[in-house]
Amino acid sequence: MLAASAVLGLAIVIEVVATALLPRTGGFTVPGWTLLVIGGYSVSIWLLAYVVKTMPVSIAYAVWSGAGTALVAVISVTMLGEDVDAVKVAGIAAIVAGVVLLNLQGAH
Repeated sequence: MLAASAVLGLAIVIEVVATALLPRTGGFTVPGWTLLVIGGYSVSIWLLAYVVKTMPVSIAYAVWSGAGTALVAVISVTMLGEDVDAVKVAGIAAIVAGVVLLNLQGAH
């Protein structure tokens, strides 16, 4: 399970990087950035498919999507110049709480 968790972490990082690069694609009109983003998403999904061979898909996907969403929100504010407000912070907290609850339920 430790190896699956490490692979899941790598899948999350790759997906977050690909998502953070989306603005550079110019709506998929810049070929190099577009290929990098699509490649990143493809590798991330491939790694996720590997993870669900040993981890329940409900837990793996919740962690992948929840952590990815929260990290992209943080990167958007810190590196891409997006505004932060109480609603964004509450939304990220809700995502993290949901992932924690699913993991606690899956551990029993």
